[in-house]
Amino acid sequence: MTTLQLRDLTVRRHGPRGPVTAVDGVCLDVPSGSTLGLVGESGSGKSSLARAVVGLTPVHGGRVLLDGREVRVRTVRDRRRLGRLVQVVLQDPDTALDPRMTVRQTLVEAATVFHRLDRPARIERVTALLELVGLDPRFADRLPRQLSGGQRQRVAVARALAVGPRLLIADEITSALDVSVQAAVLNTIRDLQRRLGLSMLFIGHNLPAVCHVSDAVAVMRHGRIVETAPTDAILCTPQHPYTRTLLDSVPNLRRVR
Repeated sequence: MTTLQLRDLTVRRHGPRGPVTAVDGVCLDVPSGSTLGLVGESGSGKSSLARAVVGLTPVHGGRVLLDGREVRVRTVRDRRRLGRLVQVVLQDPDTALDPRMTVRQTLVEAATVFHRLDRPARIERVTALLELVGLDPRFADRLPRQLSGGQRQRVAVARALAVGPRLLIADEITSALDVSVQAAVLNTIRDLQRRLGLSMLFIGHNLPAVCHVSDAVAVMRHGRIVETAPTDAILCTPQHPYTRTLLDSVPNLRRVR
């Protein structure tokens, strides 16, 4: 079964010289319970694609399908239904965290948007979510400013998981973290995907990071997918010259697996 299908997806945006095609006829599949990595340089169209999937950017052509049903965001009810199925974690966790709310309040708010939970269930849910992302439950009473960047990103992931989505989109979530913290967060993401059987679209420009968590990788350039293959095939036998260029720019990348 396939969780996410993109069929000839086209997205346009306004540039300084007029309309620009950010996503140009893209076809992609994210099989249920697997992670598809989407890699490319800044400006290649990765984030525009992600925003189209969750209804934040208009689709100018093609279709977005979740569990075989076409996504159409026309009303508040449509957006609410889509939010139950798909959650996004962004590069800057502060966009998902209210600085005035404790971690506990943030997670309870997210969990109760779609689920009715009594007080004992809320306490249990918060503890389970924090442990799931590798944080001590004692962090529940801290404010975002009392957390490190890596800890805030873990809370943002926990907030997304609180909803119980079918698909998690991680958009450049480690690019603002230092190398050691990146590795820890990536390992957490990979473990979460395997433990929960999540379907995930993992977006980034850092090839080692994308390959580390992905079952397959799609390479995006100038709004188009130039190559899609299982991760080991991308690392060992890349077919497109651009993919080879990306690989050659990272020493010893082929050893990442």
